[in-house]
Amino acid sequence: MLAILGGLGAATMWTVTTICSSRSARLIGAGSTLAWVMLVGLVIVLPLVVVSGVPANLDGPTIGRLIVAGGGNVFGLLLAYRAVRLGKVGVVSSIASTEGAIAALIAVAAGERISPAAGVMLAVIAAGVCLAALAGDGDEVTEAREGVAALLAVGAALSFGISIYATGRVSQELPVPWAVLPARAMGVAAVAVPLGLTARLRITRPAVPLLAVAGIAEVLGFASFAIGARHGIAVTAVLGAQFAALSALAARVLFHERLTRLQLAGVVAIVVGVSILTALIA
Repeated sequence: MLAILGGLGAATMWTVTTICSSRSARLIGAGSTLAWVMLVGLVIVLPLVVVSGVPANLDGPTIGRLIVAGGGNVFGLLLAYRAVRLGKVGVVSSIASTEGAIAALIAVAAGERISPAAGVMLAVIAAGVCLAALAGDGDEVTEAREGVAALLAVGAALSFGISIYATGRVSQELPVPWAVLPARAMGVAAVAVPLGLTARLRITRPAVPLLAVAGIAEVLGFASFAIGARHGIAVTAVLGAQFAALSALAARVLFHERLTRLQLAGVVAIVVGVSILTALIA
């Protein structure tokens, strides 16, 4: 039951983050959006880290994996926020949701075997990414913007995949606050502080509630996933990956985004492929 609740919680919170950050990124830019989201998250997580104390098994290799997990998450979010400034939320979120497939490929490269059926699903996901990224609507300017957005989303998926793989290695070793901390700490140090020191950290009144909600939801989603994965990685991952479908639906309702038939087919292929693949490789 906790695995199911964890996955549903993660999918819901990541959808909220995607929607809010897509709007705030268009208001104040990707860098400032990431900076404020990480600042909000750090304010939430840091007291919990202090209360939980320093884990006894916090050794060199574990610290290294935490750095990789945090850095991958921060860089992925930066690319994703830039992508949603240019492209459609439904397409960007669907491509970014292939992070699980990327993590699977990393595991295979590290020596883990996958079934032939899992290989087929990887091909389906790849085809879905191509359809979602390359299918335009006839307008050259729009197609160019969406093409760049798709490339950024692919980069985000790669970065998220590396982060997920590293996080998976430490999530069962350390308390949840410690698993959530690195991205927020690194985001503040590498993005928020430099922007603040150079007077480039932007914020507007309409963006404030969006940033607050996005920061809170991003932390809750990550924590929900970590808790659920402790009780069933397969179920949690399958349900968590559905944030792509939820984001596409929310963008259609809230922002009246219209996808071409090929883009819609690509989004469906990605969502179905990620879900089945996660179940197969668990």
